[in-house]
Amino acid sequence: MIPFIAIAVLSYLLGSIPFGYILVRMFVGVDVRDQGSGNIGATNVARTGAKGLAVATLLLDAFKGVVAVLIAYAVAATLVAREAAVHAHAASPANVVAHGSDALLHMPAMTQAAQYSYLLGAIAALFAIVGHMFPVWLGFKGGKGVATGLGVFIALAPKAVLLVIGIFVLLVAITRYVSLGSIVAAALFPIVFFALERDQSSTPVVVMIAGVSLLIIAKHAANIRRLLAGTENRLGSK
Repeated sequence: MIPFIAIAVLSYLLGSIPFGYILVRMFVGVDVRDQGSGNIGATNVARTGAKGLAVATLLLDAFKGVVAVLIAYAVAATLVAREAAVHAHAASPANVVAHGSDALLHMPAMTQAAQYSYLLGAIAALFAIVGHMFPVWLGFKGGKGVATGLGVFIALAPKAVLLVIGIFVLLVAITRYVSLGSIVAAALFPIVFFALERDQSSTPVVVMIAGVSLLIIAKHAANIRRLLAGTENRLGSK
């Protein structure tokens, strides 16, 4: 239980680093929350006129998501290695002789231990997104989670990300609505993930990944209203 709590807390803290706010404050000298939509993400950073800072924000927000999941994978690898050591000891001839067949019957299943990787990764993904959206440092008012979501999804399932990114690019190219592409991509990712990783994923993992997608979609509520009203800004428009 302790590793799960530790990963959740660490991932939240990583996700809560407000790179957009920090970069604009350092190099432009203004509060990005006073600009445009008031968001701390790359899109709103670009509205300050600092295109380079917008790109840096996008990359750093994605990077912190990748790092959160990779740390979770490292912890999972340690747990699996420890499980393997216990398994090897239980199966040793000396232990079987000393304890009889019960030593084999009560050994932990390695397949269950191996699932820690995806489970801890999914926990890291969820809490990194929560940290980005609700950072304690900014009064729990953060970004929409698209870049950080991209980062955690890349670390969790790169094949699924490639497919979803293709759909995102196609939608944006046709409609010129970045928000629509983001919403559809977030909605599709759990389905694509389950289809491609069915053999290695578990129900809790899929549920947590779906939770990440729902959080991203919920943060786009205002965009959804504007899309339905036909007032959403298109890519390239002023």
